[in-house]
Amino acid sequence: MKSSLARMRWLLPVLLVLPAGSCATDAPGATNPGPDPDPAGLDVVLTQVVGGLQRPVHLTAPDGDDRLFIVEKTGRIRIVEQGLLLATPFLDLSSSVSGGNEQGLLSLAFHPDFGSNGQFFVNYTDTGGSTRVERYEMTSDPNIADPTTGQLIMMIPQPFSNHNGGHILFGPDGMLYVASGDGGGSGDPQGNGQNRTTRLGAVLRVDVDGGSPFAIPPDNPYVGQGTFLPEIWLWGLRNPWRIAFDPVSGDLYVADVGQGEWEEVTIVGPDRGGANLGWNVVEASECFGINICDPSEFTLPQVAYDHGEGCSITGGHVYRGGIEDLRGVYFYSDYCSGWLRSFRFAGGQATEHVQWDVPNVGDVTSFGEDGAGELYVLTESAVFRLDEAAP
Repeated sequence: MKSSLARMRWLLPVLLVLPAGSCATDAPGATNPGPDPDPAGLDVVLTQVVGGLQRPVHLTAPDGDDRLFIVEKTGRIRIVEQGLLLATPFLDLSSSVSGGNEQGLLSLAFHPDFGSNGQFFVNYTDTGGSTRVERYEMTSDPNIADPTTGQLIMMIPQPFSNHNGGHILFGPDGMLYVASGDGGGSGDPQGNGQNRTTRLGAVLRVDVDGGSPFAIPPDNPYVGQGTFLPEIWLWGLRNPWRIAFDPVSGDLYVADVGQGEWEEVTIVGPDRGGANLGWNVVEASECFGINICDPSEFTLPQVAYDHGEGCSITGGHVYRGGIEDLRGVYFYSDYCSGWLRSFRFAGGQATEHVQWDVPNVGDVTSFGEDGAGELYVLTESAVFRLDEAAP
């Protein structure tokens, strides 16, 4: 096949080209190369893998593992093995998690050496509403974790019940990254997004093998800088849902849910620790709540869309599975609109914007990636795999 993406609907431009005398509100930091020339011959389908789930919000697996580990927001981690949903949960934290609309068990990350040490980590909001990142270990049964091994790695008090972020994952550098929202409330009333003395509104980076409960990597940007928290890697976030690394480039993709106008994706290179994504001074790349600001002071999104196209971005993954022409393409969706979109990040710009011609499968809550790098789309009760359509 020729390189990448055809037989599909093209994404509506983010920035509109208007005739003389017209005007439009746009997100000037978000690039919009427009539709690329038709590059030929690829079509995809969403194949349902499993249904009957209770609000799945994350899917992952250890590298090379053919099982699927599905996080239900209500507190259980379920396993799909050889196409079957196992009756016994991998781990059940239902009695420990809070049940608010944006609260619950939110993500799972396997240690890079899971095959030898049996360790994995979870992020959830406890019954008091605080975020907890905990480490657990396996039992002798490969499908059952030991709930008595829970060790608190990090606790983040939450002033409100929303904007918890909640995604954890290991980067290509072996460090654990923790995505935290601004603590909730409309417009970030506590100013946490622009505060480097709080864990809220930030992506944190810690070394879970270098200390107890963790160590600060010496190359974090705020190490030794007074009152600034040394675990902060990125800041100026509202509610990141979700983040993802491209394991080839090391770039970090941050999908940040907007307030009233813009949803955004910002790609931050591995050498950009300390980047400020601007919330709550800017939303995407427009001034928020004030008449005058300087968006150039911040790291602005490469992709943004307004609330005429959706209401709440659902970040995905850079595809690195078996469909050759999709490798390096980042997929994402919107919780309200349910479309499936993608782009390729190359030369510092988002290119090849595509809206795929697939059926609307419902409210898209999250994406997932299995042990072979294949991509999954999660809805309120089911999981779908992205497949190449039959000729």
